[in-house]
Amino acid sequence: MHIMEGFLPPAHAAAWTAAAVPFVVAGSRSIARILKENPQAKLLLATSGAFAFVLSALKLPSVTGSCSHPTGTGLGAVLFGPSVMAVAGAIVLLFQALLLAHGGITTLGANVFSMAIVGPWIAYGVFRGIRGLRGSLAVAVFFAAMLGDLATYVTTSVQIALAFPDPASGFTGALLKFTSIFAFTQIPLAIIEGLLTVIIINLLSQYSRSELVGLRFIPGEAK
Repeated sequence: MHIMEGFLPPAHAAAWTAAAVPFVVAGSRSIARILKENPQAKLLLATSGAFAFVLSALKLPSVTGSCSHPTGTGLGAVLFGPSVMAVAGAIVLLFQALLLAHGGITTLGANVFSMAIVGPWIAYGVFRGIRGLRGSLAVAVFFAAMLGDLATYVTTSVQIALAFPDPASGFTGALLKFTSIFAFTQIPLAIIEGLLTVIIINLLSQYSRSELVGLRFIPGEAK
């Protein structure tokens, strides 16, 4: 769920924007370094951004009139690292706010923090952890994309609960309420996103193998 325009109190919106900016700046430097070392990776980077744009634009009805959607940021996170997705995700969210009225400008920082920062970092950490334990590439990609997706929604729930605590049970009660609401639709969507990301990685391994080797994502010699 992208937090819609004007939904967060101004102080909260400003705080999340301030928290997101350093990650976006660092991501810009990461992109410059990656493209300098691997100019051929431009197409993969564009593919990762397009994947996130398409998946996160698919708004599916949830309960109580809300909506859920995949995030698509796990793909770029496992290929390029989480910093890159802070920039790619910010661009995706900006265009969605301007062109699709999905999200908002005042809430852009909060949405970037949840979908383009927390989600990719969790995805990357899960991916590296499973690969470090000699887990298969497919398993690592699946759990990275799935848990990165769920981490985004937990973070969004935290953001909303902080802004609108429950009158009786406070932040904790509000957090449980929001996470429970989205669990009905988001858990199946996260599983689907994990499977879809594995399919995309398999296709890239066939048709963009040299680029993946150049990124040291898979072993081999770049052609």
